[in-house]
Amino acid sequence: MQAARRSGVDVPRAVAFDVLRRVDADDAFANLTLPKALSANKLTGRDAAFATELTYGALRTEGVVDAVIATCASRGLDAIAPEVLTALRLGTYQVLYTRVEAHAAVDTTVRLVEAAGHEKAKGFANGIMRTITRTPAEEWLEQLTPSGEIAALAFRHAHPEWIAHSFARALGDADELEQALEADSQRPIVHLVARPGEITAEELALMTGCEEGKYSPYAVYLEHGDPGSLEPVRQGMAAVQDEGSQLIARAVTEAPLIGDDTGRWLDLCAGPGGKAALMGAIARIDSATVDAIEVSPHRAKLVEKTARDLPVRVHTADGRAPGLEPGFDRILVDAPCSGLGALRRRPEARWRKSESDIKDLTSLQAELLESALNLVRPGGVVVYSTCSPDLRETREIVDAAVAQHSEGAALRIEELDARQLLPDMGNVGSELSAQLWPHRHGTDAMFFAVLRRLAD
Repeated sequence: MQAARRSGVDVPRAVAFDVLRRVDADDAFANLTLPKALSANKLTGRDAAFATELTYGALRTEGVVDAVIATCASRGLDAIAPEVLTALRLGTYQVLYTRVEAHAAVDTTVRLVEAAGHEKAKGFANGIMRTITRTPAEEWLEQLTPSGEIAALAFRHAHPEWIAHSFARALGDADELEQALEADSQRPIVHLVARPGEITAEELALMTGCEEGKYSPYAVYLEHGDPGSLEPVRQGMAAVQDEGSQLIARAVTEAPLIGDDTGRWLDLCAGPGGKAALMGAIARIDSATVDAIEVSPHRAKLVEKTARDLPVRVHTADGRAPGLEPGFDRILVDAPCSGLGALRRRPEARWRKSESDIKDLTSLQAELLESALNLVRPGGVVVYSTCSPDLRETREIVDAAVAQHSEGAALRIEELDARQLLPDMGNVGSELSAQLWPHRHGTDAMFFAVLRRLAD
């Protein structure tokens, strides 16, 4: 950071470069690293907005930017020093996607290369950047767009092709794919959750000057500002939570049982604790208790912190064999997944994920769901959810479980209509499960299905 400043780079670009390097070298999360960097460098207003645009934009469009750099470079991207490549990505993003003057983008790119200790690469970086600036951005995109409708849409909207195919299969409508990809690249507004029993959404909206949510009775939309600075958040009466996640946690507590609710609820994959806390707040009102399972000790501590002062017992254990006594009334399986439904919140994630990862995840998801079905009592419900619209992680997991536990099986289940547990949200899919989408509902692309265990 200091080297960049000594080389004459302005603070917003220096901050963006530093965050990009941390994301690339340390697998840091941009949405966690950038706010700290903005605060540490006292960036506010337009400068903070510029640093944010450069950081998230360069990460979001990395695949397209890399394609342009590769066309102009005399060597493969893997042969370019990481710091030099980061500087080139930042400069190329400015040329292709912003109104920054070309000479400014070229000059600061070269200065960043110098500041990173690659004096000999200044000419190399200067040559690539000048080559890029000679061709208008739209011509670059037209020249490099691959053939095939889905491949072309993926490139134009800065997504790996396999993710675009995944979305297309889940949507079942190619005409809607472009809307989904476009919305997936928009920066989302912050959703707050008003903790039931502490504060209402109406009160939270009045205290913060924000707007109440459209669907969740606990949701409030924060258009601008730092949620951590809000008094209700500091006091633990509210927290940041996507509205789709709120709806799923609420669905667990409202799904129809057969028989009385004895107040034994379970969150089988609880970290970092948002849904467990909301379930716990509702459980406190309903005189119930939530057991929260988390396999990671670090994340288990986050659950404890998030759900403090609520009737939530945290256990560090594997949800596939948590060692708890069966007989729960309500269980949430918010299964580890690819996270394809929350790409807009982590702009770098789309280029860090691989389709091959899904096969291992689906095995884990099926095992966790099976564990939940054995822990729930006859007449109790299991809500299976993922922050992914990929059919392999959603309907295929649910369909396999329903088929396995159909007539004649020792443990039988039925799928309930999840849509009945939602307000009128328009199109949430044609199955009994519900699939939310950013472009339809303004939420993450959350999925959930409701399964009820039948009498033995």
